[in-house]
Amino acid sequence: MDQKQLQALVEQISISTFGKPFRHTASFNPRLRTVGGRYVLQTHNIELNKKHYDRFGEEELIAIIKHELCHYHLHLEGKGYRHRDRDFRELLKKVGAPRYCRPLEQKTKTPKAVHTYICTSCGLAYKRKKRMNTDRYVCGRCRGRLKLSFS
Repeated sequence: MDQKQLQALVEQISISTFGKPFRHTASFNPRLRTVGGRYVLQTHNIELNKKHYDRFGEEELIAIIKHELCHYHLHLEGKGYRHRDRDFRELLKKVGAPRYCRPLEQKTKTPKAVHTYICTSCGLAYKRKKRMNTDRYVCGRCRGRLKLSFS
């Protein structure tokens, strides 16, 4: 789906669902990561996450467009357009738009390296995410010297 098709889809949904025209710009924003879309208050434009369209299809995209159009029309009418406002929640129910979009699967972060330090006197083991200078620190139990363990 390209920019013109997206704009036409948003305008068509606005007329058919809300009975009001959409007079601003709708576009895909590649920088969006965690949200399905957003309504920009200053410009009245709607930005959508193309990853949701690619992953879940046109049905999910239409649901996100309806959600963002709820923000759009309520804001222009001077009514409560935020998620917590009653006007917004009632309009969502009326048009059948979801309050939240389906989450994209996040990439699992690789576990950080854990450095293990062992006291040379009492044998107490310390696990740290960051490396530390063993010349500056000593064991908290017996004040013995610490040694980096490579196991």
